[in-house]
Amino acid sequence: MILFLVLILLAMIVALPYYTEARRKVMDDSERSDAPGHFLQLSQGLTHVKWGGAVRGPVAVCVHGLTTPSFVWDSVTEGLGAMGYRVLTYDLYGRGYSDRPAGEQDAAFFLQQLEEVLAVEEITDEITLIGYSMGGSIATCYAAKHAPKIRHLVLIAPAGIQMTLDGLSRFIRDMPVLGDWLMMLLFPYKQRKETEAERALPCSVPDMADLQQRELNYRGFIAGVLSSLRGMLRQELEVEHREIHQAGLPVLAIWGQQDRIIPISAMGKLTTWSRMAREEMVEGAGHGLTYTHTDQVLDIMRERLREGLN
Repeated sequence: MILFLVLILLAMIVALPYYTEARRKVMDDSERSDAPGHFLQLSQGLTHVKWGGAVRGPVAVCVHGLTTPSFVWDSVTEGLGAMGYRVLTYDLYGRGYSDRPAGEQDAAFFLQQLEEVLAVEEITDEITLIGYSMGGSIATCYAAKHAPKIRHLVLIAPAGIQMTLDGLSRFIRDMPVLGDWLMMLLFPYKQRKETEAERALPCSVPDMADLQQRELNYRGFIAGVLSSLRGMLRQELEVEHREIHQAGLPVLAIWGQQDRIIPISAMGKLTTWSRMAREEMVEGAGHGLTYTHTDQVLDIMRERLREGLN
């Protein structure tokens, strides 16, 4: 009898994170009713996109990171608009208001989404492509494949060069089945803890912590984060950066001095792969520099991209 009760208890513990996931909201039409912008029906699912910035001018396309949907660009969009850019932001699959399709979230997965967004939005002129964190990896892969379509590549705390993961995160990433269970069980607590730690920081995006934590309310978000850790974020992009360098594509990389996720040592590594890349460091900034040090990031872009404006 005791053994039976123990087995029942173990079964309940094993099932708990999956039961919790099943009870999360589905991203559907009712949840999208307050979404700004519009939606594109693409081959892998519905994608939320939004135009901002200037009414006319060169186009800047911004790609967000692992856990921060397109709202992370709100203040940056205003600054780019003041510089004369039309700005297109969109939610990666598994985040924000976009669908949560199944499949490995590797470079091919995210490149297909970006390529289709640009095609449906009929963007045919050269663009300034801006990627933050994992979005930096996506932007790098796109630029390596489509260099003639890019005017400037801007990478903000970009992944694909060097990333710091603690032991448990590496175990979860590398271990099938058990890693999935641990991710479902532990990630919500970790995400809330990390976003709460940033709540007291200066922030140009209102309610940033709440917006990030809101993602945990939706089914498929946690699985998408894990799939990206195992796919897009596991790829080192030396080959792609060297191809971008050989193509002569102008690259601006902006780093946070105190970034504990993408360490400042990645700055030197990029230099060895892409000697012509212009690199700038924001003093005192951590990984959230797009929203904690927005003015400094915009100042750097304003200075370095001025020649790209028409």
